[in-house]
Amino acid sequence: MNPPFGIRSLILLLGIAAAPFVPTFAAEQPNFLVIVADDLGFSDLGCYGGEINTPNLDRLAGQGTRFTRFYTTSRCCPSRAALLTGQYPHAVGLGHMTQDLQRPGYRGRVTPGVPTIAEVLEPLGYQSYLAGKWHLGTDDPTAHGFLEFYGTLVSAKTFWDPDHFTRLPADRKRIEYPADKFYATDAVTDHALQFLEIAQSNPDQPWFLYLAYNAPHFPLQAPQEDIARYADRYHDGWDVIREERLARMKELGILPPETPLTARSPYANYGETETGINPAWTDLPEDRRADLARRMAIYAAMIDRMDQQIGRVVEQLEQSDQLNNTVIVFLSDNGACAEWDPHGFDISSSPNNILHRGDELDQMGTPGTFHSVGSGWANASNTPFRMYKHYVHEGGITSPCIVFDPRNHTDGGQISDIPLHLIDLLPTLVTAAGGTVDDRYPGQSLQKYVKSTNVERPLFFEHEGNRAIHAGRWKLVAFRDRPWELYDMQRDRVEQNNLIRAHPEIAADLHQQWNTWAEANQVTPLPEDYEVQYLRSH
Repeated sequence: MNPPFGIRSLILLLGIAAAPFVPTFAAEQPNFLVIVADDLGFSDLGCYGGEINTPNLDRLAGQGTRFTRFYTTSRCCPSRAALLTGQYPHAVGLGHMTQDLQRPGYRGRVTPGVPTIAEVLEPLGYQSYLAGKWHLGTDDPTAHGFLEFYGTLVSAKTFWDPDHFTRLPADRKRIEYPADKFYATDAVTDHALQFLEIAQSNPDQPWFLYLAYNAPHFPLQAPQEDIARYADRYHDGWDVIREERLARMKELGILPPETPLTARSPYANYGETETGINPAWTDLPEDRRADLARRMAIYAAMIDRMDQQIGRVVEQLEQSDQLNNTVIVFLSDNGACAEWDPHGFDISSSPNNILHRGDELDQMGTPGTFHSVGSGWANASNTPFRMYKHYVHEGGITSPCIVFDPRNHTDGGQISDIPLHLIDLLPTLVTAAGGTVDDRYPGQSLQKYVKSTNVERPLFFEHEGNRAIHAGRWKLVAFRDRPWELYDMQRDRVEQNNLIRAHPEIAADLHQQWNTWAEANQVTPLPEDYEVQYLRSH
């Protein structure tokens, strides 16, 4: 009997025969290209139901596998720590951001001596490169196994200033641009292509390229020609976009046909000094709708531009005759960002908002501006789920994930609902490269799934007191300082029917598992102060 597709797709990814369960690797070790978007929502890509033009990612999805239950943490630093180390982020000191909160799980930097994927792949003969966002709290990715680096050590503060981006080792020359020709997404890609040329000059060694874009993370900034394509697209508002996206997701098979659309999500600023529910689009004044439509147009343009640049990388691999031996993984680091209310912010991450009118709309997204998209549009980006980045309901931790492996996929365009997590990436790549991983890693090589077909292992989440455990069909989840909620994820993926009163024994067991994990992984005790500076200045 053939295994169900969710398992079969994993077999294909690793080149493993269905029976007996013995790994069989290609004659050549594969190259690895891992592409990470920043704050991209589950439904933003065309191949996941979005209206944004993403033909290059759609092509990879059409020839590969889309996963609909790929989980991240709910914030950028912790997600990158989990991806690169194969560990839950608190266990390696990055349970929050890069501030040192004076607790073992929250030191604001990856723990010294913890190896990255690059360091684990090096003994297997791999050369590793990083273009884009680092954000692991240390100041030199080349001290963590990467031979070359170009990008930001923290989160991007601008897409227009080349001085915000760093080239390492220090003796390397970065690509120079005319003052009016620099755009970060393009520059990161230019350097990624340069790194590929270096890697390909050593044909006896496989390579790992970590391509970590800053898009579409705020500030919302994009070339005018890209914004123009979306200038009129979002005037119907987020309620219409959510309905349209869910309908396409059902048509594509991303979600079951019976999936309902959740109610508009609540929002809160960092200190919860302002809270509410995202309003109906039609209840907003006309000038506010114009401002918000422009913000979403810039956000869409950033994703469009990123897809264009991914197309350049794929084209280079085709032209160099390496695409057929390159495994490509695309994902986002967390759900779309709601910071901090339906209107979005301006100038900096704070409660500041500027209502743009008339000719001011055309200046949005240009050099010198700084905007966010806000909670209403973030809710649409995470269609059909609840909540966003920072939270561990599905909208905050569910990422699109595309795996393209031309060596093994004979029937591309498949969709799998097997639950996966960022911690699975390191053991999966190492196993695909011909290596082994030991029990120190909480994630699992997909080979283990094939051996057991048991995908009910628990996955754990915590960020800023928001917490969850997903085990089999059940998910126990809670907001900070609020009671636990229990959902049957087989029947209620969108977390609408809280069953905790009906199944208190299941909830109690999951709660105990979460407590045990939290203690073992330096999650608890939770910090009392996350050192958010704008709260201290008000």
